[in-house]
Amino acid sequence: MLVNLRHVLSRPLTIIGLVCMALLLLFNEPTSIYYYLTLAQLIFVPVMLEQLVLLKNWQRLIIATGQFAVTILYFTQNDFLILLCVLAYLLSTLIVASHGINRFLRRGFVNTAEMMIDIGLIYIVMGGLWFLAFHLQLNTGFSPIITWLTAIHFHYSAFLLCITVGLIGRLHKTRYYKFCCAVIAAGPMLVAVGITLSRIVEIISVSLYVLAIFSISFMKWPLPRMQRLFIRLAFLTLCFTIIWSFLYAYSNLSGTNLVDIPDMLDFHGLLNCLGFGIAIVIGWSLFVPPTKHYGFAFPVSKIRGRFSPTNKPVRGLVDDMASYVNKEEFPELVSEFYESTTQFELKASVQWATWFKPFAFVYQFISRKMGQLNLPFSSKTIMMDGEIWQVDPQHDGREKPRVWQRSVNGDPVFNAIYSTHQDASNTYMNIALPLPFSSMHGILQLSVKERALYLTSDGQGDAGTYLAIGSYIFKLPLHEYFVIKEQQGALTATHQMTLFGMKFLQIDYYIQKKADS
Repeated sequence: MLVNLRHVLSRPLTIIGLVCMALLLLFNEPTSIYYYLTLAQLIFVPVMLEQLVLLKNWQRLIIATGQFAVTILYFTQNDFLILLCVLAYLLSTLIVASHGINRFLRRGFVNTAEMMIDIGLIYIVMGGLWFLAFHLQLNTGFSPIITWLTAIHFHYSAFLLCITVGLIGRLHKTRYYKFCCAVIAAGPMLVAVGITLSRIVEIISVSLYVLAIFSISFMKWPLPRMQRLFIRLAFLTLCFTIIWSFLYAYSNLSGTNLVDIPDMLDFHGLLNCLGFGIAIVIGWSLFVPPTKHYGFAFPVSKIRGRFSPTNKPVRGLVDDMASYVNKEEFPELVSEFYESTTQFELKASVQWATWFKPFAFVYQFISRKMGQLNLPFSSKTIMMDGEIWQVDPQHDGREKPRVWQRSVNGDPVFNAIYSTHQDASNTYMNIALPLPFSSMHGILQLSVKERALYLTSDGQGDAGTYLAIGSYIFKLPLHEYFVIKEQQGALTATHQMTLFGMKFLQIDYYIQKKADS
């Protein structure tokens, strides 16, 4: 661990930050409240950043320029030079945030711990904007000292704390941990909204924030002893200082003077800087827990937007259902539907959830032009026509792709390209819906229960709903659930979709063989 610490201290941005801080302490009159933020800008942020992401040389140069710019601000009164310096630092925060965005786009809404790290990296831009507002004396609606403290807030409570909670999540994950993450991730913004708009919102958000921080503090972290000591010290400090935030919020709500700004600076600010900031940076410099997310490896369709399939028709969506499940466990008619789909006719009733109907109404104007995901707004039962055609495997990039083109009264509804892939334990339906410059993928896991066939994106392994854009594969907070049963010589199917766990769409199908089949 000490070897890793020496390695961290030898990194270019760390050396630049330490040298700049030493110059300030030697040649500038100590003004401690400003150093709270400067320490984070020169040392804490660069040290944490270089342990999490691989910086390119030009990115490292911009961040180093931002470090020098922060230092120069202590020695100049020239308005133009001040403008250049704050813009240089803001640009460096944009570089940091770009890594958070890039990480998120390569993974999406999966792995709470990694999302917390992403959020911390992105939050730093807010600190850069408030830093700019302070030095350019912009009218934020707050006093200059509150503007400065807000910049500090986004460097510590947003950047350092969110990243720390994310790193802890690489070691400890429970459902309650996810709740704490949601509170801590939203906390900096909710507190800011509360201060601006409502004292009640402020006291509620701070109360939840206190609860989440105390909860994380008492979770078990399987870390080496010395490192655990530093991280515990950081959270012990935070548990003390966060009480001052609660008392300050209560003072604002009640009109009392339990804690004021000078108190926050003398106690909350100083301890967070020394006890939390330094302990956290040293702690994670000893050892950074490795990520448990290794990216997505399943095949993705290369087709984007409108396309033309081959002129070779196909009978079914799959060649043999036995590739996915034991065919003896469910009715033969279900297998026939998937293997000889064109011999069946479909009637459907589309039901949008009430809360989603305004979005569905607006979206239909877009979907009509795309000819994709063009579901009717009405819930009346409709007849869906369909054709299945082969797709050039070299064009698509997956195994035996075939497109099921469904329409209503000649208007396209779905163009879904079906394929398949396997991992170590499952065979999945790999369904791509081409969109402009991208494609949406539903990776469905199949199972059988009580002679009904279940298909879901909310399953194990690769199962999920993804958006592919260029080299990015982004998991969406979207899930779909199919249940297909035989009833009186026909099939009924229910297709439900949820967004962030809330159902927004249900399609009920009635499926029967065509009269001439």
